[in-house]
Amino acid sequence: MHAIATEADVVVIGSGASGLTAALTAAEGGAKVIVFEKQSEPGGTSINFEGIFAVESDMQRAQFIDYSRDDAFKSIMEYNHWKANPRLVRNIVNESAETISWLERQGVEFTGVTINMPKSPRTYHVVAGTGLAVVKVLVSNAKEKGVDLQMGTPVTKILKKDGRITGVLAEGDTDNIRVNAKAVVIASGGFANNRQWIKKYTGFELEKNLFPVGNTDKFGDGIRMAWEVGAAEEGIGVMELYRAGPITAEIGGQVEWPTVQPDIWVDPRGERFCDESIAFYDTSVGNMNAKFKEGYSYSIFDSSILERLKQHGLDKNVNVRTPPGSRLTNFDKEIEILFEKGNTDVFVADSIGELAVKMEVDPGVLKSTVDEYNGFCEKKHDDLFAKDPRYLRPLKGPKFYAVKAHTVFLGTMGGIKINHNTEVIDKNETVIPGLYAAGFDAGGMYGDSYHISVASGSSSGFAVNSGRIAGKSILNYIKTV
Repeated sequence: MHAIATEADVVVIGSGASGLTAALTAAEGGAKVIVFEKQSEPGGTSINFEGIFAVESDMQRAQFIDYSRDDAFKSIMEYNHWKANPRLVRNIVNESAETISWLERQGVEFTGVTINMPKSPRTYHVVAGTGLAVVKVLVSNAKEKGVDLQMGTPVTKILKKDGRITGVLAEGDTDNIRVNAKAVVIASGGFANNRQWIKKYTGFELEKNLFPVGNTDKFGDGIRMAWEVGAAEEGIGVMELYRAGPITAEIGGQVEWPTVQPDIWVDPRGERFCDESIAFYDTSVGNMNAKFKEGYSYSIFDSSILERLKQHGLDKNVNVRTPPGSRLTNFDKEIEILFEKGNTDVFVADSIGELAVKMEVDPGVLKSTVDEYNGFCEKKHDDLFAKDPRYLRPLKGPKFYAVKAHTVFLGTMGGIKINHNTEVIDKNETVIPGLYAAGFDAGGMYGDSYHISVASGSSSGFAVNSGRIAGKSILNYIKTV
């Protein structure tokens, strides 16, 4: 940590995609900006994303993709049953194409526009090098514009006087340091690691029936500080949920590949619970899995399904690097390593009955489930959940496998109420002058779920666009104070 200036136009709390875009946008407009980050390195969860939502971008137009801003707005609002903030959604959608162009001007490279699931609009602008590359570009350019990045320096309090935000207290080497500022942007990334808040606001037990992925030290500091100066609450219980396993392997490892395919899934009691072709839609899968208090379900497959994955490849992609058609090449080696490490999530047996015993479910229930499913496969019709016949593949053996697929999440997605300009709103629906929130700290973009199927890439898209909107809003605001 180097010396901290005691005066600034703007203080940004957090150095993920939302904080960095806000800081750089404000700095481009001539503002003096300080970014405080409590971690030793910038980026947070933003280093992991692979693509960014946008509509009507130059890349889309070049490929005759005609999904419009109106289409996106209507789809997002309908998906959320109009529980989202419509003016905020509209502003994010409208800003998205220009933000892609702005990122390109900064030096971010995109490899193309794609989708992550069938029958969905092509809104996913894939970045070269993942979010880490984006963070590096933004950090470099922010420094060139004079932004002061203070790593390993948490903000402890937001200051307010006569109804306006006046600065922050930051943790110094020996005592808190006061930094006077005209505006503060909260972009600290949510509360994914806060055990008490997760229990209070979502009902889950962290690390027991809900597992965070890619989050470190996210305790809701920014949300708490906003509430302390009068901010209203919105979207506090929304999470970016999905289903993954085994939890003991790195997410994306090849043991996970057959786990996420649309074959037979069973609940903790050994019964099917859904049309498994929802596998293509992470939010649906996450919401479905979250219904089980145990925090997991099982994916069941056999030697014939593994052979198919080795010969013909995946139906459901795992990430951008492993799209449909990617072939299973390392499963056998990885599963051996898991067992050597004392795995408790993967089970292998020579019969369904033996598999059930290892899974600790009733053998009669699991056998009945598999027999019924195999019957559906034989007649090419799922009488129970009407799954597409192309994904009805029977379990024949000789080896049978089960993997625990846990309820996991990439982050919390709300907490602070904002308006369409990302200005923080108090409990009387009045703007708190000088206070802004962006990214995972801000509510209003979602209803009760992440709308991945109609706006793929919109969590990263919301981060960069809300940050850009905050930066531009601040430039207008600081002219008046």
